[in-house]
Amino acid sequence: MSDGPEGRLHTASLHTPKGEPRRDRQSRKRAATEAVAQVRSARAAEKKERLAAEHAAEGVGRHLPRAGEPGPAALRTPGRLKLPKHQDTSATLAGHYPFLAEAGLGSAGVFVGQDMYSGGSFVYDPWVLYQRGLITAPNIVLAGIVGSGKSSLAKSLYTRSLPFGRRVYVPGDPKGEHTAIAEAVGGRAIILGHGLRNRLNPLDEGHRPLSTSDAEWEAQVTSRRRDLIGALAETVLERSLSPLEHTAIDLALIDTVRTTDIPTLPMVVARVLAPSTADDRDGRLTEDGRIVGHALRRLVAGDLAGLFDGPSTVRFDPSLPMMSLDLSRVAENSTLISVLMSCSSAWMESALADPDGGQRWVIYDEAWRLMAYPALLRRMDAQWRLARHFGIANMLIFHKLSDLDNVGDSGSAMRALAASLLANAETRIIYRQEADQLGSTATALGLTGTEQSLLPALGTGQGLWRVKDRSFVVQHQLHPVELSAFDTTARMTSTSR
Repeated sequence: MSDGPEGRLHTASLHTPKGEPRRDRQSRKRAATEAVAQVRSARAAEKKERLAAEHAAEGVGRHLPRAGEPGPAALRTPGRLKLPKHQDTSATLAGHYPFLAEAGLGSAGVFVGQDMYSGGSFVYDPWVLYQRGLITAPNIVLAGIVGSGKSSLAKSLYTRSLPFGRRVYVPGDPKGEHTAIAEAVGGRAIILGHGLRNRLNPLDEGHRPLSTSDAEWEAQVTSRRRDLIGALAETVLERSLSPLEHTAIDLALIDTVRTTDIPTLPMVVARVLAPSTADDRDGRLTEDGRIVGHALRRLVAGDLAGLFDGPSTVRFDPSLPMMSLDLSRVAENSTLISVLMSCSSAWMESALADPDGGQRWVIYDEAWRLMAYPALLRRMDAQWRLARHFGIANMLIFHKLSDLDNVGDSGSAMRALAASLLANAETRIIYRQEADQLGSTATALGLTGTEQSLLPALGTGQGLWRVKDRSFVVQHQLHPVELSAFDTTARMTSTSR
């Protein structure tokens, strides 16, 4: 054996005689290996003694290895901590982790159903929450695909509010779903359509609050009639009116009110097309109002005739528990629906402005059809902004939030109005949504990833409630009588005969 250049041990080459047995060669090799190992052990022991002497000389009582204390003194185990898995129900685990579930919105208000996380009752009332300062806008947006249970929820909310003294207005019911409900609670549904006897005079004065003076009432009626006729003309023309057309309508309306006790739309149309000599000395007014006059004539003599061409045969009674305008007979004509909605909204405005009218629900069902018309959308936006002043809670019902993106062009005034309806609703209720709608829904409402992942898996009657910045997952519960009254699938589930 010999030392290498770096102090390493190397076994010397040994001459192997010819014919030496294999056993002898292996024995000699083992002896050489053992000799090397002994030398290395001796050197390691010598080095250890030298280091110990050096540390003792430096006054170091104990040397701590770089990796820390070895053995049990290390206070750690070589592997990860493993515990057996435990599974239990949320009702049991809630006792151990009581702060994982929301405490709810309190017990005052209308019972809705069960909070699916806490297991407790879920109660909601926009007026109570406003009084407690939990919300600042009492309006509600309700969205869900067909068959998810959103209509039953809307009907439950307003019918269960009736015992608390609230009233319900449905300015437009395109499918007639609320007619039976109105009659069942002692209210009234006004059914309009071709071939029916009912007529609606857009120029009716409407409900007069007791506290309104004669001068105030005359000014309010005049302003409402002018705005309504302008909105009807814009709806039929599908554009805004020019200043000259506004003037033609104003002069025709003033002349009609001055010469008759009960003004009707045919009278105004006749005066727009043929102004009085005193108003039209040079014939310019006739030319200025020709197009808008023919547009309004469509409501009294064209394909929309028969509904607005005479005095009203029905009356909007704000004292009833519920009033609904049934538009199911004209559902195929979107322009006519918009016109009827504009008229009924004008009817409601006088009742909503009554300071003694109390607290009321205003339900806009199938809202995607209504928001396509600028005049009606502006009227809805005004009512939403004045909800606190009027003491009302508006509810907008549609299938998916992306319907708001279909209102007008991007960056248009209509798109801004549609977005403001969502911004002025601090309660957003989202029922089941299709997978392709999750991104737009989450963006519009600012949902978290967890909330977004819940939407496709929600069952019938289950909804994600966003009340300002708080979230709840609620299972809506119906009484058997409500289940029968609110059923919208009777035609699909009944046995054919």
